Order: sequence, then structure tokens, then C-alpha cells
Amino acid sequence: MGAIGYFNGEIGELKKLKIPLCDRSVFFGDAVYDAVLVLNRCPFALDLHLDRLYNSCRLTEIVFSMPRDTLKSEIGRLLAEADVGETMLYLQVTRGVAPRKHEYPQDATANLIMYVSPIAVPPRDKRASLIRMEDLRFQYCNIKTTNLLPNVFAAQRATAVGATEVLFHRGDRVTEAAHSSILMLKNSVLVLPPLDELILPGITRAIVKQLCEENGIPTEERVFSVDELLNADEILLCSTTKNVLRVFEVDGQPKGGKDEALAMRIQNIFLDEVYKQTGVRV
Repeated sequence: MGAIGYFNGEIGELKKLKIPLCDRSVFFGDAVYDAVLVLNRCPFALDLHLDRLYNSCRLTEIVFSMPRDTLKSEIGRLLAEADVGETMLYLQVTRGVAPRKHEYPQDATANLIMYVSPIAVPPRDKRASLIRMEDLRFQYCNIKTTNLLPNVFAAQRATAVGATEVLFHRGDRVTEAAHSSILMLKNSVLVLPPLDELILPGITRAIVKQLCEENGIPTEERVFSVDELLNADEILLCSTTKNVLRVFEVDGQPKGGKDEALAMRIQNIFLDEVYKQTGVRV
């Protein structure tokens, strides 16, 4: 069927579904979202994604009253209609319908939008690349909102020059990428930027950190600089749609490649976890 969509209980062909013009997501991007890797209709790490979705609603004061079990049932209804294979489940909770006004009504009823569409998960040996860019986003990056125009500009610029992603930095501090987390390996330690208002709490990032700790790979959360990253033993990108990728190039210059064995081990233990939860090898 290809992409299929959902709006407040109605399921149909994505391009034929409609949302109200006065939904606040249309005028203000007043909505939060999440995205889940689905393999043969089996969502990976669904509970972690729903934790983040409900937390994003809390942080934005969007009153999303649908119980978690009901949301899971609605997701199941949608996935039952979806194609098998590699797909992505997108969920968006909007503040609801209201006359266009910056202040939001306290009694707005949230709307739920979902869709499932095919994706191509990149192979684990993809040679990922980055370009540096000053991070000009606002200071709510820890909330997964649909206010993504700076990310859109950054992703487009990276694509235009043939790069996989951007390397966002605020001054000399590395933050993340347009739609991925950036990690590094140094002296056999996985180093992650600390989670604050400048960093999205990535689900893949969290799983990678937990798996490393369970498998005896030391981890450390701390601020690190662009120069530190450029001199790291390995640079890793991770996200729902990328899984875990090694970065071989930044701004056209070769980087990383000094601890291939550990980088590949981290990739493998993560993909083993995907298989454990979904029964699918990617």
C-alpha cells in the first residue's frame, strides 16, 4: 500500500487524509512528534519512544489524554494495514484546533496524527560524512517539537554538498546533528554529550549507552569540543533511521578510523538488540 496515515482514529491513504486548517500545528508548529523504526510490523523500542512523546507533551503543556495502552492499540491498528519490511512509524500530537492566536487555549483538545511509510535503513558499512555548522536552533532542543526549520536548512545544506549530516556546534561545543546524535570513541571510551536543553535525548543514543555499559565498554557523558571530536579515534552517528554509523570524513577531511574493532562491536551489539526485539536482521 505504501504510506498510510491516521488522524484521530481514521486510517487511510496518507495523501488523501486531511487535518483541519486551524490546527495549531499548521500556523505555529505547535506539536510534538516521534519516529519509530518498524521491521515487519514490529516496532523497535516503542516504549522508549512513547516515554519521550508523552514527556514532550508535558514539557510543551499539550494535554494529550489518550492512555498509553489505547495509543498502543491504535498503533497496532495502523501497523496491521502497513507493508512489511523496513518502515517508519511517525507520531505527532498537536495542541489541537483553535482560532489563530499566539496564546493557546487551555481547553484545546489534542489531535493525533500518525503514518507509516517505507524507509531504507543504511548498511552498517556506509561511509558517513559530516560538515560543520554553527548551531543556531532555539534552546528547546531537548523537546521533540515540529519547529524544525533550522534542522531543515542544515540537512538540505549537507545533502547539497553530498554529506550525510551536519556537525552542529555552539561556539566550540559539539551538540548534535540535524537529525542524529553524535558520539565519539577516545581511548576505548564511548563519549556522549551531556543531555541538557541543547541536546535531544535520542532513543538510539540511550540504547547504545546502556548496551555498552552492559557489555563492559566504558561510557562518559561530558561536553567536548570540535577539535576533540576531529581528533577522536572514531566518530559515530546514531538515530532511529540510521541505527549506528561510523563517520569517516568531516568537511572533506578523513577522520576517525583508529578503533575500527570497537566501533564495529558497538554496531553489532546494537543490531543484535534490534534483532532481539523485532526478529529481523538489518
